[in-house]
Formats: sequence, structure tokens, C-alpha cells
Amino acid sequence: MARPQRLLYALCSSSATTAGSLIGGTFHPRYFSAGSVAHATAAANIDKDPWWKESMKKVRNIGILAPMDSEKTTLAEQILLYTDQIHKMHEVRGKGGCGATMDSMDLERKNGITIKSASTYCNWKGSKINIIEHVDFTTEVERALRVVDGAILVLCSFGGVRSHSITVDCQMRKNEVPRITFINQLDQMGADPWKVLNQIRSHFPRRTAAIQVPIGLENEFKGLVDLVKLKAYYFEGSHGKEKVPSNMETLVADKRRELIRTVSEVDKILAGAFLSDETISEADLEGAIRRATIARKFIPVFMGTAVKDKGVQPLLDGILSYFPCPIEVTNYALDQSKNEEKVELTGSPDAPLVALAFKSEQTLSGPLTYLRIYDGVIRKGGSIFNVNTGKNIKISSLCQMHSHEKMHDIQEAHAGQIVAVFGLECAAGDTFTDGLVKYTMTSMAISKPEIIMLVELKVPTEFQGAVTADLNKRKGVILGNDQDGDDSIIRAHVPLNNIFRYSPVLSSMTQGKGKLTMEYKKPNTREIRQLNDYYWIHSSST
Repeated sequence: MARPQRLLYALCSSSATTAGSLIGGTFHPRYFSAGSVAHATAAANIDKDPWWKESMKKVRNIGILAPMDSEKTTLAEQILLYTDQIHKMHEVRGKGGCGATMDSMDLERKNGITIKSASTYCNWKGSKINIIEHVDFTTEVERALRVVDGAILVLCSFGGVRSHSITVDCQMRKNEVPRITFINQLDQMGADPWKVLNQIRSHFPRRTAAIQVPIGLENEFKGLVDLVKLKAYYFEGSHGKEKVPSNMETLVADKRRELIRTVSEVDKILAGAFLSDETISEADLEGAIRRATIARKFIPVFMGTAVKDKGVQPLLDGILSYFPCPIEVTNYALDQSKNEEKVELTGSPDAPLVALAFKSEQTLSGPLTYLRIYDGVIRKGGSIFNVNTGKNIKISSLCQMHSHEKMHDIQEAHAGQIVAVFGLECAAGDTFTDGLVKYTMTSMAISKPEIIMLVELKVPTEFQGAVTADLNKRKGVILGNDQDGDDSIIRAHVPLNNIFRYSPVLSSMTQGKGKLTMEYKKPNTREIRQLNDYYWIHSSST
């Protein structure tokens, strides 16, 4: 019997008719419901014939996050410019109808902030990078982190770690997202990347070390030394890769030794070579950094200045080198026909469709819904089934987004791809299948009503990270962080049962310096909407 022909498509060509990306996974024995025989058959075929895995190694789904004024939109614009996705760079606060591609709303361009998360893609060295630029608001960040496989946290070289940076880090840890830190604006007065690195180590509970050393700072910033490859990169004139400057050899040697020592603390393979005094090659160090980053035990720190296109190219290389491809990420769904039994998704385009709606908005052309496809294929003109509402919906328009203004019509989309669909009436968090399985990516169980308390804590800034992380573990929703001298004031909504007898816990965490007040306050309409948007993400653990 002839082997059936399978659909293959252009992964990296933006002009391809059926642009998309495939996704793979690590496979283990699974349990399937009676209604998912097709899923089991697909899994068996995958083990025999993993024809799509090579393509998936060239895909990255990433997010870009940052506190306000850290130029994350500028970084996203430079990535698009350098990968030829756009051909002209505009100021974030554009004039005369011009502005950043990723900030298309007039209000965004006027105030220089990101209000709506934007989705785009680019191609770099034969690989495809799907990018979601996250907004400056907590709820939107939570939604988008649900569907990315890695995230870049952008920090300012003179402002350092701020209260919002700590909140974002807690969100990334909660969603188990590997991350890279990019210290931006090294050309600005007062730039001190080593001070920022120490702040990261103080506030973020992960091992971290610099991957690069800057050549000069402020007005003298000329390039970077790669500590893995031991090459100098200049971003002016005709310079390319060069030897490390002689006046920096001692500093580079010390920083590389520090990098190797830090990574060896969380990677057994590198630790063995380090303790045996073996020579650590470029490939050995790069492999160890990749393993530790994907395992969420290490945060590589890159540097540069996005507005002048310095450090963007090495960052793109770092995305490919250290972020996981979808084949290295394990995703799970809940089988509604088996009392929400946990099922590992295969990530195969041959498997039954499983897709999550993570963002829905109203446009002039109608409702626009963003989907992350975990299994199977969506085709234009076909039908999909909303497991949450029980409705069949026909796909009349299928697009690959490039910011809010541009979109490319496609005929089909495969596992691993992030796409947009017009006319899809649904809510953020709904799961779509082709009807062969009854899986959801989030729980449909209705939680018992909980009494929510408005909690205000005043703690020394040095304990802010630990307290914020503890509140997140208690299913708290951080409403805001303010600074009062050397103290941080944290406001949050926390279920009463989870905050009961919290004073001694807070005292222990802050060496007796923390103060706590709380009261029951009926949320207003806006707060109720924020809580509803937030808690659908956590319903599976409720």
C-alpha cells in the first residue's frame, strides 16, 4: 500500500501560501479516553515516523515583557527591522499617522505605552520566531504567557529592577516560562549593567549570569564581548567578529569563569567538567546554558541598546540557541469525558485538533480571536468545535498576524502556530477541537465562591520579591506596588482562607519588619472584570 502523502509547507518564507509552524513533544506512555482513538493512533504513528520533528526544531514562540519606559516596543521593532519584516523604523510616539508597528492604536502612540498585546513573526537564520509583545497591564500578560514557550524580560540599564519587573517575574515563574533578560539602554547616562545584574540576583530566585561584557558604556558604548564564543562584536562601521580587546582580557576571563561556575551549579554535565578542571569548549558551555535555561534554573543576561540597533543580532542568536522549540515543551489538556483526567498532547499535525483562544477583541471587521494550536490542523472553510460552549463554528477567515494592522491570509495552520480568526464568538480561555476529542486546556469545574480580602502590606524593599511570590502562591492578585522611602507597599486581592493567620508568616519572611492590614471590600465592576479574566488561568488548580 502506498504511503499517504502528507502536507508540508514553507516554514520560514513569508511569501508562502500556507505559512505556519509545526510543533513536537517528548513522548511517554499515555492514557486515552474511549472517544479519542484517533489521538492514540496519531501517537503511535509519531513514534514510527516523526516526519515533522526536524521542522519544529526551527520554531520559537516567544514573548517580550518589560516595565514601562524600558523600550520593549523599540526592541521588538528593531528585531522586525533587522529580520526584514519591516523596512523603516518609526518612533514609538509617532507623528502624522506614523509610529511603531507593534503599537498601532492612536492612544498607544500618543502616550508611548502598549495597551493591546500584538502578535507578529520574523525569520532568522532559517528559523521562524513567533513574537507576542506583552502589554503594560497584568491581566494581558497572564493571558499571553499561557501560550509562549519562552520570554524576554527587558530591563533598563540605569533604572534596574522595579516593582513591576518583580511582578512580571512572578508571573513567568507561575506559568513555568523559561526566560532571557536583556539589559537595555547601555548608551544612556548612568548605565550600569553590573548593578542591574546584582539586583536581578537579589530579587529573582534563579541563578543568573551575564553572557556578554559591554565594550564601553554610555557615549563610549561600541560593542559586546561574547563570553561563550570569546569574540568581540562591534556595531559601527565595517567591524564584525574580532578578538577580545587586550585591555579587557582579564575582565572577560573573570566574567567567563563566573558564568561557567554559575551554570555548573545547576547543570550536572558542566559541573563534572568544571570540577575536573577540564577545558570548557564553546559547545559545552552553550549546551549547558541551553539545558539550564529550558529547565528554568538559569537566566542568561544579554545587553545592548535597542534604539541604536546594538546587541539585537546577538539577542536573536540567543533566542535560537537558548529558548526551547515546541518539541522540547510538554503541554497537557484535561479530558472532559474522563473527569478532567490529565492528557499529554502529542504536538502532532496528524493528531485531532486542540487549540486555545488566549485573546479576543472587537475590531471594525468583527470579533478577532487569537489561537495557539497545540495539536492538529485548522483549515479555512472547515469547522471547529468549542468544547466550553458546545457550538460548532465555521472558519471563514484564517490569518497570520503582523501587529494589529497587517495580516496575511492563510489556508491552514498547524500545531505550534499562533494565528487569528475573524468572526469567532468565544471567550478567552475557550478550547477548540475538531470534535474527535473533548479536551480543554483549562478546567471547566465551577469553583465554590470565596471571600476575597483587600490586603495591603508594607515591607522593606529587599523582601518585596519573596512576599510577592508568597502572595502568588496563595492565589493572590497583585493590584499594585508603590514605593514609600525604603519600603514597598503591596496591594492585592487574596482569598480569605489563604491569608488566614498570615501575620506570623509575614513577620518571619521580613525579620519582623513587615506590616499587614486587610479588609473586605466589595469589588467594583472593573475589578470584578479583572478578577474574572485572571482566575480562568488558575481554575485548573482551584
